[in-house]
Amino acid sequence: MVEVSERDGRSVVTAAGELDVHSAPVLQAELDPLAQRPEGSVVVDLSAVAFIDSTGLGVLVTALKHVREVGGTLDVVVTAPRVLKVFALTGLDVVIPLHGSLDEALATP
Repeated sequence: MVEVSERDGRSVVTAAGELDVHSAPVLQAELDPLAQRPEGSVVVDLSAVAFIDSTGLGVLVTALKHVREVGGTLDVVVTAPRVLKVFALTGLDVVIPLHGSLDEALATP
């Protein structure tokens, strides 16, 4: 399940369940147009995601690339230790700004 909303002038994309080869295209379909808005700010809330695979990570890396190309920002909320471990093992925790809550991510300029 993927939902998109606006909060504090930022686009918030919330995903729930598992982010894998089957569900990642849904996330990508929602993220692509948001990531290409000039100087847009996108927050991806994965706090309800219990599992992420390489396909899900690829969607986030692509979104980060697009958002940076147009001068925007991408922040990701991760709360599940299992999901956080995947970001750490791949080194993406250094590349993608990760936050422990949606409020924390929204407070980031």
